Amino acid sequence: MKDSNFLKENNARHVWHPMAHPADSQTNLPTILTEARDVRITDVNGHEVIDAVGGLWNVNLGYSCEPVKQAIRDQLDALPYYSLFRGTTNDKAIELSYELAQFFAPDGLSRAFFTSGGSDSVEVALKLARQYHRIRGEASRTKFISLKKGYHGTHFGGASVNGNAKFRNAYEPLMPGCFHIPAPHTYRNPFNESDPEKLARLCAAALKDEIAFQGANTIAAFIMEPVLGAGGVMPPHPSFMPLVREICSKNGILLISDEVITAFGRTGSESGARHWGVKPDLMCTAKAITNGYFPFGAVMIADHVADVFEADRTGTASVDTGYTYSGHPVGAAAALAALAEIKAQKVHENAAERGKQLLGGLKGLQERFEVIGDVRGEGLMCALELVSDRTTKDPVGKDIPMKLQQAAYEDGVMVRVSGNNVIFSPPLVVTEDHVAKILSATETGLSAL
Repeated sequence: MKDSNFLKENNARHVWHPMAHPADSQTNLPTILTEARDVRITDVNGHEVIDAVGGLWNVNLGYSCEPVKQAIRDQLDALPYYSLFRGTTNDKAIELSYELAQFFAPDGLSRAFFTSGGSDSVEVALKLARQYHRIRGEASRTKFISLKKGYHGTHFGGASVNGNAKFRNAYEPLMPGCFHIPAPHTYRNPFNESDPEKLARLCAAALKDEIAFQGANTIAAFIMEPVLGAGGVMPPHPSFMPLVREICSKNGILLISDEVITAFGRTGSESGARHWGVKPDLMCTAKAITNGYFPFGAVMIADHVADVFEADRTGTASVDTGYTYSGHPVGAAAALAALAEIKAQKVHENAAERGKQLLGGLKGLQERFEVIGDVRGEGLMCALELVSDRTTKDPVGKDIPMKLQQAAYEDGVMVRVSGNNVIFSPPLVVTEDHVAKILSATETGLSAL
């Protein structure tokens, strides 16, 4: 490995970072991480901190999950690569498809289409939704509806259904036929409604209205995150997703549950849809499927959707999409090991318990610091929204959250800043002491403001 002086000299000089202005990355140099263990990461200066970001929502089992690492080593020695394109497969992809079908059986999902990550999974789900209707003789169903503030990745399809202008404006015009309704976000919504149950009904009514306006027979799918993540961690009222499921079913519209973040335990349930008691038609997964140790994803497909494809004899159901690394044997081996650990450790149960501790602690900080306008969370996905005035809800300047982040980091915890939100998504194996330290360092950051 190059020495630390070389790394510091060349930091951001030859690489452009995602979600960042190239010049800004060169002015405000990124933190250089060189090691990780358990739930801690270490930078090039030897400074060790608890990772309250969990990589990027994905290192659910922490950085020292030896079974996953060993599975990768063993698979590299056995079969480092072969494709899943027509006519070939590999043993690990077959095993993984079986295990995922068992894991997601309560969600009514029994088939898997493997991808290279979350954005890929969203893209495939959108394509399959359109193709499903085409096979059934409803080729007019091409449109998609999604939530404002929702995030669905960076490909053109995902960017088109994204509900945040930040991820859209630079790349427009995007895919036509994509429409958005208000998110059930009690702190900021166009209805000025703070009651979450009433807001859920209002947003569901907005969905009905949009369907009526567009024409149900023109809509392929509604896509949503069970808990909005990158938009600022926005858990809906428990009634919202069931209302959406009912509306979609009545109108022949597929429900795509984007669980790139929420699948595999983060909400406190094995899946986000299951958390709200809903069975989706398609589910997008990635991130924690390999604990972040290998780029991998899967679109899970409901039985009744699979039946339509598999019963076709016209050739219309040929799935003419995929990726060089779909079903990569090393990724599949990593996913098998990660899934075994997820089940053995029952990480969703720890996420529920530690999530209550984290959310309660953050609410306690809200009582003491006026800069915190809102606190929200579900399981181990929580957020603080920072405002300059609680009455007007005006966001703080972008330098304020960064100051908090830096002070918390110096005190031993990495948190994530997104706009005026401070987001917490630690590994699902954090302990009570880890969460206490996360809260303590956040308090240090708030005090520094």
